[in-house]
Amino acid sequence: MSNVINHSLLTDFDVHLFRQGKHYRIYEKLGSHLIEVNGQKGTYFAVWAPNARAVSVIGNFNGWDKKSHPLSARWDHSGIWEGFVPGIGKGELYKYNIVSHDGRHLAKGDPFALFWEIPPNTASIVWDLDYQWQDQDWMTQRRNHAGLDKPYSMYEVHLGTWMKRAGGAESLSYRELADDLVAYVKNMGFTHVEFMPVMEHPYFPSWGYQITGYFAPTSRFGTPQDFMYMVDKFHQAGIGILLDWVPSHFPSDAHGLADFDGTHLYEHADPRKGFHPDWKSYIFNYDRHEVRSFLISNALFWLGVYHADGLRVDAVASMLYLDYSREAGEWIPNIYGGNENLEAISFLKEFNETVYREYPDTITIAEESTAWSGVSRPTFTGGVGVGGKRVMGWGPGTLKYF
Repeated sequence: MSNVINHSLLTDFDVHLFRQGKHYRIYEKLGSHLIEVNGQKGTYFAVWAPNARAVSVIGNFNGWDKKSHPLSARWDHSGIWEGFVPGIGKGELYKYNIVSHDGRHLAKGDPFALFWEIPPNTASIVWDLDYQWQDQDWMTQRRNHAGLDKPYSMYEVHLGTWMKRAGGAESLSYRELADDLVAYVKNMGFTHVEFMPVMEHPYFPSWGYQITGYFAPTSRFGTPQDFMYMVDKFHQAGIGILLDWVPSHFPSDAHGLADFDGTHLYEHADPRKGFHPDWKSYIFNYDRHEVRSFLISNALFWLGVYHADGLRVDAVASMLYLDYSREAGEWIPNIYGGNENLEAISFLKEFNETVYREYPDTITIAEESTAWSGVSRPTFTGGVGVGGKRVMGWGPGTLKYF
């Protein structure tokens, strides 16, 4: 196996936008990408780890050796490490070995990986997203079905537990769901189906709300192409797809985003702002520009690459309030002395503005049930800008009534 070749997909402008928090498709450059360099086929790797002393690619191809395939730090002080490895093809398992400032070796999955091993295994997988979509009629006409002024009737579903195979143990695959679930939702008369988080997550009973692989549908039910096939079938049946999206927190699993390069890179360093007491998970640092690029890119990724028709943003209340689920002394007031999380509010506004600019025929919905004013008002009127608001008390209250 040849060593790493110095090569880059990143332009100076890419790096500039990423560092400004304005690169909304950074997934096209960071992560693993199957390309050809000087006549050699292989995989380009790029990862953001600005505080690392060294970064290498480890995997089956090199016996998980930490020294044989080192990546190079870019000259521009962006904190991005990159390189091209000839001979690495689709389906190869890999992680990044990150040497922290204090000498620890951290085996990390790729934050931008398109596919992961089936949990409890934790390696990323080199993959592509080639697929021939057949939902052109839906995509060109969905504004007529999914606009802000249109009625929605949503069927919320956890794909892993909606129906089991004979015997009751195994979940249906994406392709099986494309037959059974599509027919059920169509027969019941719903306009949309809302998937509880499909992004890769290590702990199945979390229902997907503790994400490690933000750019990958979980491999428990099939490949990325299998997931695309299911979305395609819903669209061909005239049914829209809404995805639960979780920019509010992420788990502490060792292969995930937490302590990524040996520092609080994705999460806020102060636990009063960076650690969630209820869910024992980490909270994104919304003031870090590169984190904004990561999250907004992720939103556009699911809307663009996977043809999702909208995003239901999870736990928005936990983002808006600095004192959410915290007692006195456990939170830090903002610069004005209030409990509003100004950085998170700014992020949510930018997220909504970007989604509606890039995909005006989609919708964003906030899971938010407090008295916060203007969550679903446009940002130009001082609102947060989401298209709709999920009132959490309505469901339990209705069930209690019946």
